[in-house]
Amino acid sequence: MTGSIEQDTSQTHGNTRILHFLVRLPRSMETVWSAVSTPAGLAAWFTPAEVLEPRLGGAVALRGLGSGEITAWDVDRIAEYTLDDGGRIRFHLERDGDGGTALRFTHEFQGEGESEQGWRTRFEQLIDLLARPES
Repeated sequence: MTGSIEQDTSQTHGNTRILHFLVRLPRSMETVWSAVSTPAGLAAWFTPAEVLEPRLGGAVALRGLGSGEITAWDVDRIAEYTLDDGGRIRFHLERDGDGGTALRFTHEFQGEGESEQGWRTRFEQLIDLLARPES
């Protein structure tokens, strides 16, 4: 099984922009969870987490995006990071077939921010990372 980016949509409400992606990944939820909820996992494909307290209400600081708090945390399923500038990044994991994971991703922000292509490039990096044989 290889990964794929099956859907991306963009909505604008006033000056708030919301990007949605559905990414199918060839690894278990536990493996994908590590990639979206740990400093080492995030740094491998997205950005370094200079602070990440893995719990609801914990502090988070993502290089280049800012700092804030963890506003949703359901181990192995949901990690949501809300940043002080009003941005919100949410990773929602679901089982997908035999051993795969569907990642439903949302990025909500105001003003100028990351483009769909920027996220697509990051998710391609995540797919490549997770397609490597596990050691």
